[in-house]
Amino acid sequence: MTFRTRFAPSPTGPLHLGHAFSALTAFEMAQAAGGEFLLRIEDIDRARSRPEWEALIFEDLSWLGLSWPTPVLRQSDNMAAYEAAVNKLRGLGVIYACTCTRRDIQSALSAPQEGATPTHGPDGLIYPGTCRDRPASAESPDVALRINMRKAFDIIEKQYDKYLFSTDELSFELPVVISVTREEACAEIGDFVVARRDMGTSYHLSVVVDDAIQKITHVVRGRDLFEATKIHIVLQHLLGLPVPVYHHHALIRDETGKRLAKRDDARALSTYRAEGRTPQDIRRMIGMG
Repeated sequence: MTFRTRFAPSPTGPLHLGHAFSALTAFEMAQAAGGEFLLRIEDIDRARSRPEWEALIFEDLSWLGLSWPTPVLRQSDNMAAYEAAVNKLRGLGVIYACTCTRRDIQSALSAPQEGATPTHGPDGLIYPGTCRDRPASAESPDVALRINMRKAFDIIEKQYDKYLFSTDELSFELPVVISVTREEACAEIGDFVVARRDMGTSYHLSVVVDDAIQKITHVVRGRDLFEATKIHIVLQHLLGLPVPVYHHHALIRDETGKRLAKRDDARALSTYRAEGRTPQDIRRMIGMG
C-alpha cells in the first residue's frame, strides 16, 4: 500500500508557524516513505472562507519548498459525497435532528446534576440529549444532525470485539493502540454534530470522507486534535471506511505557551516572507532546521 498523507488547511486566515510545522512534517514523512503528499482545501465554512486566503496557502507552501499533485480536492466541490455519507448514517438510524442553540446547550448543562460530569469534549459542549428523540427526517436550514452515540455503539459492537485504532505521539516506530469504550464515548464525546446548520456537513464528517476518497494511509495532525480523532474513528467504523494511522505531533506555541492561531498575524508565514525571512529561517524557528 502506498504511503499517502495530506495537509488540509482551511482558507479562513493566513498560515502560521504551526501550519508550517505540520505541513513540513507530513511532506517529509511522505518523502521518507517513498509515498505521496496531498494538499486539500477544507472550505466547507463558506461564510469564512476567502479566495485570497486560499491563494496565500499555495504561495506559502510553495515558498517552503512543498509540492503536491494537482488539481487539489476542495471540500466545497465534494458536497455530494458528504450527503451520501449522511444518508448512510440516516439509514443506519444513528442520527437525529437538533434545534438547540449553543445557549440552549449551555443552559441545560448548567442545571443541577448528580455527580461530576465533563461539559466539554472534542466537539465542544457535550450535548445533553435534549433532541435525541427527534427524527433525522425533520430537516430544515435551522436543524443540525447529531450522532446518537449509544445507537452508534450498538452497531459498532456487533461488528467489533473492541473498538481500536492505532496512533503515535512521536514516530511511527512506536505505535500506541488506544481503545474507546461505549461509556467513555458517551460521557467524554457525546452526541456530536455530523451536519451543521446551513452547511450540510461538518468538519468531522467531511474529513473522514475525504481521507477515504483520497486513500490517505497516514494522517499527520497536531496533538490538539487527539481527542477529535476518536470522533473520526467512530464515523469510519459506522461508514465502513478504512482507518488511517494517526501521527499527533507536538504543537508550536508562543512565548507564553499558548497554541498559535490564525488570528496571530505576527507569526503568519506571509509576514515573515514580507520581512525577508527564508524557508530555512522558518525551519529553525519550528525546530526543523
